[in-house]
Amino acid sequence: MNDVAPQVSVIRMYAAREEIYPREAKGRYASLRWACVWLTQLVFYGLPWLNWNGRQAVLFDLGARKFYIFGIVLWPQDFIYLAVLLIICASALFLITAVAGRIWCGFACPQTVYTELFMWIERRIEGARSARIRLDRQPWSASKLGRKLAKHAAWGVVALWTGFTFVAYFTPAQTLLREVTGIALGPWEIFWIMFYALATYGNAGWMREQVCKYMCPYARFQSSMFDKDTLIITYDKERGEPRDARARKDDPPARPPGYCIDCSMCVQVCPTGIDIRNGLQYECIGCAACIDACNVVMAKIAAPPGLIRYSTEQALADRLSIKEMRRRVLRPRVLVYTGLLFAIVSVFLGALIMRMPLKLDVIRDRGAMGREVEDGMVENVYRLQIMNTAESSHRYKIAVSGIESIALVTPDEVALEGTATRAVPVRVRIGHGKGQPGSNKIVFELKALDDARLQVKEDAVFFVPK
Repeated sequence: MNDVAPQVSVIRMYAAREEIYPREAKGRYASLRWACVWLTQLVFYGLPWLNWNGRQAVLFDLGARKFYIFGIVLWPQDFIYLAVLLIICASALFLITAVAGRIWCGFACPQTVYTELFMWIERRIEGARSARIRLDRQPWSASKLGRKLAKHAAWGVVALWTGFTFVAYFTPAQTLLREVTGIALGPWEIFWIMFYALATYGNAGWMREQVCKYMCPYARFQSSMFDKDTLIITYDKERGEPRDARARKDDPPARPPGYCIDCSMCVQVCPTGIDIRNGLQYECIGCAACIDACNVVMAKIAAPPGLIRYSTEQALADRLSIKEMRRRVLRPRVLVYTGLLFAIVSVFLGALIMRMPLKLDVIRDRGAMGREVEDGMVENVYRLQIMNTAESSHRYKIAVSGIESIALVTPDEVALEGTATRAVPVRVRIGHGKGQPGSNKIVFELKALDDARLQVKEDAVFFVPK
């Protein structure tokens, strides 16, 4: 009896990645996407070199614990403003998603922007889609090695400059540039430049669609913000099916098949490699490259555009016109998001406009609860922590009230430079027999001598021995 070797089958838990070679798309949405690339990168790369009042316009100085945003200086005590700003960004993203789907992902997300830049470099060096496919299938040669090295070198330059720019928001750009040219970078600056450069190089050069498909959490919970009236990229099956690879000279309206000629151009231009004709998929980032590609094909076969277009599930189902689709934008979900966003932004701007650029903290010397001095007077010692959050220097007058005959013994004026803090020790006395034994409420007032609007008050306690 012959022994038969058992057959071993391998079951893969994860599908191997298939290399995606996106074809370059040209059209209205491609131009809009490149406009977003230019706008976002001009802002990102340009802001560190913009000066404001003799300093960098946007600088997050962690060492000095000061955040400079044009004419606003935020301190650790103003962290609430940064928190509210993040809430505003999140609320705006929810609103945009409810109305227009993943339009943020397709046009302005950093992953999309840098992937677009890196693919542009790739096409300039290695050629169009078919040329890149042939190049990767060829055996290694001097020509292939040279092209690959040139591409990765260009990617590296963009990634390093991106990492440098990122660090320039925390270390002044001009100072950082001198340190780079003088080879005097600190260890943390080197770490973060390289970290951000490697992240950019890896995400935009190598991982690309995998970041959108597997790593980005937004793709996973976006469906909770979608409804039947959310604008998405759709394939009109009623017009497109059944598919038929007809010749260009044929007259589409006279033929029974649909307008889709199964050219697969919509798949070839997709950066995530999906087929939009299979319906809405979470991998779709809403970049509209398939719309541009399909419209070009429709023009070549003399068919009306819009076989793939921005639309809604409700509009496709009920064959709604564009005007009817627009009327359904202001639905309850959108109105709630808009109302919340408007309320948060209004409160944020109001608080920012009314923000007093002067802060005062009063700390009583707990080592001496209160002591009697000459003529039976009672004295308490305090430390005033004064913070001038504005960028202009001021001279301030200190006053105290709350108990009859209360007065400062120390000088009542103090000068403070812009964006500076200072601890000022003060001694306060009251006359003999004034005040109640124990704790007495008093008020310190700080007022700028050159600007009557700059004044703050802070409560404190004056202790009278029993």
